Amino acid sequence: TEAVAIRLPAEKFGIMFSGGVDSSTLALIAKKLRGKFICYSVGMDGSKDLIEAKKVAKKMKFKLHYETLDLAEAEKIIKKAVKIIGEANVVNVGVAAVEIAVIELAKKDKINTFFGGLGSEEIFAGYQRHENSKDANQECWNGLKNMWGRDLVRDYKVATSTNATFLIPFLDKDLIVETMNIPGKLKISKTEKKIILREISLALGLPKQFAYRKKLAAQYGSGFDKAMQKL
Repeated sequence: TEAVAIRLPAEKFGIMFSGGVDSSTLALIAKKLRGKFICYSVGMDGSKDLIEAKKVAKKMKFKLHYETLDLAEAEKIIKKAVKIIGEANVVNVGVAAVEIAVIELAKKDKINTFFGGLGSEEIFAGYQRHENSKDANQECWNGLKNMWGRDLVRDYKVATSTNATFLIPFLDKDLIVETMNIPGKLKISKTEKKIILREISLALGLPKQFAYRKKLAAQYGSGFDKAMQKL
């Protein structure tokens, strides 16, 4: 809550919204702090993220703007993503395509500042590699140290090329210190990842069906991965 509060813009802002626990928790905190925001979701027809985002927004009374893309529209965005990040890396292009589509949708509302959930997987142990490791927290540190090359460079390129600002409270220094003092065995089990964050979101008032929704990476939840396969 503090990490969101110190980044809360005075003007209207957007939340990159997938309907997952990260973006839903950010939206819930922003609402409690009386932030002026709109949630944005994009995806192909039948996108799991779009379906979930609509359910969460309706239940929690979040303002949601969304767009369902056809293959031709997705192709244009994917090509932009490749040009911006400078490589045809499937994962990075998929994530960047979602971000670009959201930014373009929000421009209609004259919004160019966005909260995103980047960092949540690394501090709360949200990946399969955390489950497979002998020490979940050591793997969290490894992921945090390697994020710049995998995620931050990509997002920096997207943000600068679109004149957008990304706010990432999960990478707040004080929050990283707090979460990395939590024993790794409390963050992840054989059946569940990011347990601490899910329990916090429940305590904040997010219904269990949303707090415990299984993680889907942006490129999969949006359907951009299938769009790339077809193209």
